[in-house]
Amino acid sequence: MTARLITCHSILALDARHPLAARSLLDAQDMHRLVMGGFRGWVEDGERDPRAQMGILSTWSVDLRSDTLLLVVQSKVTPDWSFIPREAFTRRIETIGVDQPLCKGDGFTFRTVLSALTSRPDGRPGARRSPKHPAVRPDQVRDWLMKRSQPTVDAPGPTADSGVRLLGAEIDPRSLAVRMLPPVTSRHHAGLKITRSEVRGHLAVTDPEALHRTLTDGLGSARAYGCGLLLVRPGGPGQG
Repeated sequence: MTARLITCHSILALDARHPLAARSLLDAQDMHRLVMGGFRGWVEDGERDPRAQMGILSTWSVDLRSDTLLLVVQSKVTPDWSFIPREAFTRRIETIGVDQPLCKGDGFTFRTVLSALTSRPDGRPGARRSPKHPAVRPDQVRDWLMKRSQPTVDAPGPTADSGVRLLGAEIDPRSLAVRMLPPVTSRHHAGLKITRSEVRGHLAVTDPEALHRTLTDGLGSARAYGCGLLLVRPGGPGQG
């Protein structure tokens, strides 16, 4: 069983003091606009869910000591970042074509920034689960992720646990490192508050097609706001 991830990664290092970057750090919607600005013209105005159509996922981090905003953008199509002023960059843009085979048993290290939402059953037989709320502790994020770990391709379907879509990979729970990140908000959307966590660890491929969907579609919620991109690198324990 094999699959192949073919995508484009853009790596942008921006001066966090530049107005474009500074606004994006202060407002989640401005960060979204910065990312989507690289893809004008690929989808007609008014089309439904252009981000998903173009396979756009992103993640960012900021080094406050060097005042550098590092933005990584994944996409099905080639972006054009020429709208960003040259003086906003601290180094040249890297555009990387990814062509990664995914084979059963392959081991990868991974990093992701998640916005995980959890819900609890109310305890009565047949009762519905409670409304979803953000995972705000590392143990909640671990539990959320491990529920999506897929030990074998014989595990019950892609929605094994009350609608949970499985990853297509088995996660090594001993490898997981979870760090809660500051939430992000937007003045453009009253009440918007995105709870985030950074997760690193190891995984082994068990269902290449399912893992391909995860890598392409992303994980968790707030995928339009810099969450859900699963970055993998060959290495770590596999299954043979």
